[in-house]
Amino acid sequence: MASVFSKIINGEIPCYKIAEDEHYFSFLDINPVAEGHTLVIPKKEIDYLFDLDEDTLTGLISFSKKVALGIDKALGCIRTGVIVEGMEVPHAHVHLVPIHFEGQPMGLGRKTEISKERMQEVAELISKAIEL
Repeated sequence: MASVFSKIINGEIPCYKIAEDEHYFSFLDINPVAEGHTLVIPKKEIDYLFDLDEDTLTGLISFSKKVALGIDKALGCIRTGVIVEGMEVPHAHVHLVPIHFEGQPMGLGRKTEISKERMQEVAELISKAIEL
């Protein structure tokens, strides 16, 4: 059975898309811990990050860097933090979390309420700031 992320890639489930290329896809997390919280995934569905072959893992990190730099540029955050937990969806993924202020909590266990309209605005801002 396809993961929820594969369904998003295939357009079966809507998302706030940030960027994609032939091998990778990024979109806003619908349970964000900060405004601009983005997920980056390989299009190849593999559960565990460290089961990815070397080229896919390296490409995922490289694609994540481009998205993170777009987040930094678009949102003017201090920097973008990275979380790889890997337990909530059986599809390897990286969380990019904009850090807007010193001491900002980074845990995935909390959620920030952001309107659908603002989510769309943020997705567009980040998307336009990415240089693929």
